Amino acid sequence: MNFPGVLPSPLQAIGGTPVVRLRRVVPDGAAEVLVKLEGGNPTGSYKDRMALAMIEGAERRGELTPGRRVVEFTGGSTGSSLAFVCAVKGYPLSVVSSDAFSPEKLRTMRAFGADLTVVPSDGGRVTPDLFERMRDEVARIAEREGAFWTDQFHNADALDGYTGLGREIVDQAGAVDAFCAAVGTGGMLMGVSAVLREAGEVRVVALEPATSPVLTKGTNGPHTVEGTATGVVPPLLTSGGYDQALAIDEPEARELALRLVREEGVFAGTSSALNVLGAIRIAQELGAGHTVVTVAADTGLKYLAGTLFD
Repeated sequence: MNFPGVLPSPLQAIGGTPVVRLRRVVPDGAAEVLVKLEGGNPTGSYKDRMALAMIEGAERRGELTPGRRVVEFTGGSTGSSLAFVCAVKGYPLSVVSSDAFSPEKLRTMRAFGADLTVVPSDGGRVTPDLFERMRDEVARIAEREGAFWTDQFHNADALDGYTGLGREIVDQAGAVDAFCAAVGTGGMLMGVSAVLREAGEVRVVALEPATSPVLTKGTNGPHTVEGTATGVVPPLLTSGGYDQALAIDEPEARELALRLVREEGVFAGTSSALNVLGAIRIAQELGAGHTVVTVAADTGLKYLAGTLFD
């Protein structure tokens, strides 16, 4: 393994995560399933890539200057990643989140020094109106403080943040027949798929929890898969950017999360298990001799306060 030596900044520790082959949870006769382990990023999430890209994009354009406050609403990991990047760069940060998301994520934001506003949820569920209420609170903070709103759902800099992830997959995995991932902002799926399509023909599949099937059925609903399915089609997710959408059963994904950590040593959350379950479905369809790649979005350490690993 090549080590880069002493890094001048923790921000340069973002990326360079491993890809592993699943051995036990993939049925016989299915395609090979590879998983990119993004929990190795500094805050334990692939959102570190996006956060850095959004902040540095704003700096290049002169939209973000020293001392200006940054603000965002988030299901948790984006807030943690922005808090990390802003701490290193010296920007004050206000984050709007909710008790629908893991307390570990909320505590991480505070640990990095972010000011946190927690919007109450409907019984701990992720619902479309929750995101609307969080967005309204961000708008108030941005107006009151003159803050820069990173606006992760519309910010095209996010795509640049994820192209590096795509290039790493190409370098590590070689030829890929299919790539799949759950959709939150849609930035990761779009950024990675653009790079994979430049490298060769690949089937790109957008995943979502079956209880909020916006992409597959045009309806939304409550769920508990953090970081996914906001109840609308996100602006960054273009119809030509993916080939197919699949709705995945959340209880089945939660069961797989436990199998992944105990049988494969892959310690990740519900959205990551949903990604792997989608990859297994595609692998069964493609059959042996093919390769499906997906992403473990974060580390299971973010979900220990819940019941996921009981």
